[in-house]
Amino acid sequence: MSKLTKEINKISLAVIGISGRLVFYALVLVLLVLGVVTVYPFLWMLASSFKKNSEIVALHQTFLPKLFTISNYISMNSHFNFMRFFANSIFITLAITVIVIYTSTLCGFVLSKYRFKGRDALFGLVLATMMIPWCVTIIPRYSMIKAFGWMNSYAALIVRASFSGFGIFMMKQHIASVPDEILEAARIDGANEFYIFHKIVIPMAKNGISSIAIFQFLWAWEDFLWPYLVIDDSKKQLLSVGLKMFNGQYSTDYGALFAATTISIIPVLAVYLFFQKQFIAGIAASAVKG
Repeated sequence: MSKLTKEINKISLAVIGISGRLVFYALVLVLLVLGVVTVYPFLWMLASSFKKNSEIVALHQTFLPKLFTISNYISMNSHFNFMRFFANSIFITLAITVIVIYTSTLCGFVLSKYRFKGRDALFGLVLATMMIPWCVTIIPRYSMIKAFGWMNSYAALIVRASFSGFGIFMMKQHIASVPDEILEAARIDGANEFYIFHKIVIPMAKNGISSIAIFQFLWAWEDFLWPYLVIDDSKKQLLSVGLKMFNGQYSTDYGALFAATTISIIPVLAVYLFFQKQFIAGIAASAVKG
C-alpha cells in the first residue's frame, strides 16, 4: 500500500510540474503578444516618421521606409511652432511634477506621523477626491479660474494641479514605513520639524517620490482638455494641444506629424528609464503597506 501511495505521489508531483510549466509558458506567450500589440504601433510610427507622405498613404505598406529621409524632422517646425510648444510642455510638466511631489510628501508626512483630531476624516476626504470623476469638476474649476483672472496664463495650468489625492495617498503609505525612532532621535538631538522633513523624511522616501514623479509627469505631459480650455495664446499652448491642432490644420503631412509625436514621447521614456528601479520599489512598498 505504501508503494502504491509513493507512486501516486510521484505521478501527482509530475503532473503538477507539467501543469506549472504549461501555465508559465502560457503566461509568457500572453505577455509576449500583449507586448507586441502595445509596442508595434509606436515602432510603426517611428519608422513612418522617416518616410515620405506618399509612402505613408500608399495602399501597399511596408514597415521600414523604402526611401529613408529626415525631412519630416527638419520641416515640422516650419508648419507650426513645435519647439515653442515642446518647451512650454517641459516647463509646465516639470513645475507641476515638482510641486505635486513636495505637497504630496508633506501631506503624507503629516497624515502618517502626526496624531491630531480629525486626521482620519481628513485622509478620508483625500481618498474621496480620488473617487470623483475629473470631468465633473471641469465647470467649477473653469469658473474659478475665470473669476481669478487666470485665463490664458500658466497659473491656470499649475495651480489647479498642485495637489494630488493619489500622490498624498501613495506618500502616506510609504512614509508610514519610516521608523518613528529615527524621527524621535532627531528631535532629541535638537532637530526641528523642518529639518526632519527635508533631511530625513524626503531622502528615506525617494522610492515613493520616484513613483509619484513618473505618474505625475505622464499625466501632466499628456493632459489635453484643460490646456485646450484655458489657453488661447499659441505662444503659451502645450504640445498635446499643438499636435491636435497640427493634425487638423495639416492633415496631409503625416510624416511631420509622426516626427513630432515621436519626439514628444522621448521625455516620458527618459523619466521612466531614469526612475525605473525606484518606481518599482515604491509601488511594491506602497502596496504592501496599504
